[in-house]
Amino acid sequence: MDETTARLDHDRERRTGIPEVVLCERKSPEGAVAIVRRFMEREGRAIATRVTAEQVGPLLAAFPGGHHNALARMFTVGNLPEPTGAPIAVVCAGTSDVPVAEEAHEMLQALGHPVVRHDDVGVAGIHRTMAILPSLEPCLAVIAVAGMEGALASVLAGLIRQPVIAVPTSVGYGASLGGLAALLTMMNSCAPGICVVNIDAGFSAACVAHKFAAAFSGNGSKPF
Repeated sequence: MDETTARLDHDRERRTGIPEVVLCERKSPEGAVAIVRRFMEREGRAIATRVTAEQVGPLLAAFPGGHHNALARMFTVGNLPEPTGAPIAVVCAGTSDVPVAEEAHEMLQALGHPVVRHDDVGVAGIHRTMAILPSLEPCLAVIAVAGMEGALASVLAGLIRQPVIAVPTSVGYGASLGGLAALLTMMNSCAPGICVVNIDAGFSAACVAHKFAAAFSGNGSKPF
């Protein structure tokens, strides 16, 4: 890969509130390192998603102070913000959904948010879902990650005041159609207040939650 063909958007955070992130998928290890280096030289930090096993070693060798989260497939390095403000919750239905939840969690931290995290609280054991509700009360938003039929987002949206950002995952048996069943359940929910992102898109969910948080902090109001 010729990294000079990458036209890096150093102005994105000023325009949108979210910095440009390096999508490492389909990049060579050398190309990923080169692009991260350009961000470090210009901005003093870099966030990389969908990091492959082949890219991890070269990235850590080039940036020894970097942090690699293998489950999230993310690499971060440099002057990232300290977590401040009200937390954002990341909950997932089953342990098979954890990698997607981990991507959302890691991205939220990279954007400077404290995170309340709950795994394996799906509706197959509805008592587990109910048990976490008190811990969600101080949160600005709740990211709900679920595969199979994707019912977790609907249940939460019917019980809490916070906006629910639903992330369907590609977890499930044949009729789940690689996450399509969960996606359609979430999009067709009769519980109001749900925003749905793409299948396995923990990164996207974190960005939506970040914008919710920015909107609240921008006018000094509290959501609840």
